[in-house]
Amino acid sequence: MESRAKAMGHGIHPVLIVFPLGLLVTAVIFDILYLITDRTGFQISAAYTMAAGILGGLLAAVFGLIDWLAVPAGTRAKRIGAVHGAGNVVVVLLFALSWLLRRAADNWDPSAFALILGFVGVVLVGVTGWLGGELVERLGLSVSADAGVDAPSSLSRRPAGRTRA
Repeated sequence: MESRAKAMGHGIHPVLIVFPLGLLVTAVIFDILYLITDRTGFQISAAYTMAAGILGGLLAAVFGLIDWLAVPAGTRAKRIGAVHGAGNVVVVLLFALSWLLRRAADNWDPSAFALILGFVGVVLVGVTGWLGGELVERLGLSVSADAGVDAPSSLSRRPAGRTRA
């Protein structure tokens, strides 16, 4: 099935998700650099990058929800999409809490808990990103009107086939 929210023939959600993914991972990289070097600036960069990633994630979520609502009920794609979306809500919440903890500190200095929230968030975004890839690459969502919304998992080694439009 093709994306319901499109711009110039392409699904908006798959285009938008690269920004929050990149920004949130970059924020964690800045945190790691801050821990290694203790240089002022990395924690500030992490906070601002994180804020942009959170906002981008919220925007991408709107278009993801529009697409998910159009997925046929009772399909594997609907179930994977629900876990993908819910997991990404948790990711945004983890990073938002991390950002709020930093905001309350002097010079955006992250506490251990703020850092842990970011690290857990980036691991979880790896899982939810893989699920999003499963939706697009294996099930063909946002790619084709002939999507196989009940195709088996890519981990099963069974051919995808197109079973239901």
